[in-house]
Amino acid sequence: MSDSTSEDCLFCKMVAREIEPDVVHETETTLAFRDIDPQAPTHVLVIPKVHQPNFAALAEHEPSAAVDLVNAVRAVAEAEGLGENYRLVFNTGPDAHQSVFHVHGHVLGGRPMGWPPG
Repeated sequence: MSDSTSEDCLFCKMVAREIEPDVVHETETTLAFRDIDPQAPTHVLVIPKVHQPNFAALAEHEPSAAVDLVNAVRAVAEAEGLGENYRLVFNTGPDAHQSVFHVHGHVLGGRPMGWPPG
């Protein structure tokens, strides 16, 4: 099981407020903030406050945090006016272009989402 935080993790530093994100939603267990390189009119990252490298690890080791994360995604979509029209993406591993190894969901919306993603 991973540590609850990782001192060299960018997102753990945001949770600790060592780095100030542009917060749009926060609960006791989750943090949501605007992506610094948005790929859609709405692009919010939603993370658990506990450190796990990806969603599968989070679900395995912290299942209640995984549920909280999905509930936070729903709350962000509602608050951002996306309704039922958004894309949720979890990049897992370097080949999937995961660049920060702290689980995070990308909530994308505000425009039609074509396939393949991009």
